[in-house]
Amino acid sequence: MTAPDEAAVPPNGSTPSGWLLLIYRVPSEPTRLRATVWRRLKGLGAIYLQNSAAALPAGPTAERALRLLRREILEMSGTASLLNCSVIAGEAEIKAAFQAARDDEYEEIVDKCQDFMAGLRKEYREEHFTYAELEENDEDLIKLRNWFAKIKDRDVFGAPGRQACADYLEVCERALETYAAWVYAGESDNV
Repeated sequence: MTAPDEAAVPPNGSTPSGWLLLIYRVPSEPTRLRATVWRRLKGLGAIYLQNSAAALPAGPTAERALRLLRREILEMSGTASLLNCSVIAGEAEIKAAFQAARDDEYEEIVDKCQDFMAGLRKEYREEHFTYAELEENDEDLIKLRNWFAKIKDRDVFGAPGRQACADYLEVCERALETYAAWVYAGESDNV
């Protein structure tokens, strides 16, 4: 089990105050440099306030990650500034954008959960009750749970889609347990 993300669980139990703002410029060629920065920021859960200006709620983990990314941008012959700031006006819109980004990620997981359930239905239709299929499905569910945990850690404001996603993962968990029972039953029939 990993330690909680300090940015996700502030010491006083409240939501974080302040934002980290990375303002950067990356050379236009090769284009892979821009894509690399974009992917890294997306992976951190940052939101773009405008082109080349990305924000994250302030916290030690987010700061370490953005400092590292800033250094990498400089190594790409780019420029980057990392600011710790508060919002004078428009914070509700920034929080809403941050929560919408988390809800989009939760929705992606729900979509993958629906694919997972469709896969289990196919196993039943084709009567594939083998340990190999069970292991493959178990690995898929572990990936979904890990993905959820990663998003939940950076969901410091509690996006509305979190609970529905958690509920859908529970449905998948129960469905896999039922499928496992069929696999185990098949094993005892063959003994």
